[in-house]
Amino acid sequence: MERWIVFGVCCCCWLAASAQALESVFGAYNLELEFPSPQERQRVLREGLYDPGSVIPIDVDVYYKHGDATPSIFVTIPRFAKGVPYSLAYVTNEMRPNGTLLQAYPSYEWHKSHGADCNGLTSVYRTQIDECGRMWILDSGEIDFIQHCPPQLYAIDLESGKVVHQYKMPKRLYKEGVSRFVTPTVELDPHNCDVGFVYMADSIGDGIVVYDVAAQQSWRIENKFTYPHPDFGTFTIAGESFQLWDGTVSTTLTPHDLGGRRMMYFHSLSSEWQMAIPLDVVNNGSNWRLNDVSAALDQFQLLGKRGSQCVAAAMSESGFLICGLVQPASILAWNIRTGYSHQNLVMLVEDEQRLQFASGLKIVRNHEGKEELWVLSNRLQKAFGAGLDYKEINFRIQKCGVQELLSGRPCN
Repeated sequence: MERWIVFGVCCCCWLAASAQALESVFGAYNLELEFPSPQERQRVLREGLYDPGSVIPIDVDVYYKHGDATPSIFVTIPRFAKGVPYSLAYVTNEMRPNGTLLQAYPSYEWHKSHGADCNGLTSVYRTQIDECGRMWILDSGEIDFIQHCPPQLYAIDLESGKVVHQYKMPKRLYKEGVSRFVTPTVELDPHNCDVGFVYMADSIGDGIVVYDVAAQQSWRIENKFTYPHPDFGTFTIAGESFQLWDGTVSTTLTPHDLGGRRMMYFHSLSSEWQMAIPLDVVNNGSNWRLNDVSAALDQFQLLGKRGSQCVAAAMSESGFLICGLVQPASILAWNIRTGYSHQNLVMLVEDEQRLQFASGLKIVRNHEGKEELWVLSNRLQKAFGAGLDYKEINFRIQKCGVQELLSGRPCN
């Protein structure tokens, strides 16, 4: 690994890798959406179910099929408002004037009821594709803070397209009209593809729901550490500011092969705190039965403070926690074997132009079995402010090999 150099940023310092850029995969002025027919497109436009200005992608997920060098790329488009015709899509090979065409996934039928049919998808913020080829889809069930359906979790086998698991969350675990479930994290047995637990981050309801897949039981974790912090509710990106008051947005797990006691790492979106808690404590449902905000409070560890907000995060197999830092717009990494301090936080890439609000971030294995980092950025500050400028590229998907990033080598 190259020797790091100290890099000063405002009042805080991180270690910085050599300057490099992520490899561009996808860019769009505005998302181009496919419809079953021109008549359907006109209908949803006429009825206010499609407003191109409301179509803001949040997450990216990637699947390499049977060693294919060209992966399938999926994006989520949450229904912040009702003008989003579908909430989960894949990137096609067809080019349109604004960018590459997107197609609804699993099909348009899953989305077209806009919450009227709870057997479909209502609003999806993020997904996780596990190493056994199943996409875990966390559906918040709400549109514009109206709870149309209970939050639910689907698992779809990407080879067959069949639903292999479905779980509807009981009312005791979410706050109707408040909760917004945004990120699933899957705990997978690397030897037999069994999923032990799924952890679901409730960013507006400020908690984490833990789902024991085999036992079909779940419980909620909520306390002061899962809440937002009042000093970090303002987000400033490229000189523009907006307000978000979001709690827990991301959970990641210690890799299986590192040894020692496994941990869950998590953070709130509107916070600088990096938190951790032993995974065996999280997975013991008896600790959380009463939904007590003081339950197991002594098990939570404040590891350190970043000085800025992080959005999405992912864990490499070697134990590097990587996240999309808000200010400066960058990709930040931390070796979990070290203390969480500015001396140990590595700024892998800084790019104020192409990393404006990195809301989607995944580490996946490519066709050669090597880890890749994929990042989606969306200029959310403009979407929530004066509006997007459709003469500029607003949405980007970029990637880089994890080892290339960590060693400061070029991505391509």
